[in-house]
Amino acid sequence: MEIIIRPIVTEKLTQLTEKQHKYGFVVNPRANKLQIKSAIEKMYNVTVEAVNTATMPGKSIQRYTKKGFTKGSKPSYKKAYVTVSANDTIDFYGNV
Repeated sequence: MEIIIRPIVTEKLTQLTEKQHKYGFVVNPRANKLQIKSAIEKMYNVTVEAVNTATMPGKSIQRYTKKGFTKGSKPSYKKAYVTVSANDTIDFYGNV
């Protein structure tokens, strides 16, 4: 089971990273905090102090097209906010 799907890079999380050393990730909805902590420590070689998770509900979408209204939905997903120790950093752009 793949634990970490992708990092979240937004302006709000960039500010949290600078002030509180928090990073955001989209994770597998079945993963728990201990699995997330061990995956982050193994992947980025940092010391994780805390993990907070949030399950984001799916949203319904509708848009108007030439053929009429189209209805659909966005899937739900799980986010993890990971706090690392003050002297550690995670470089998302190092592999690019």
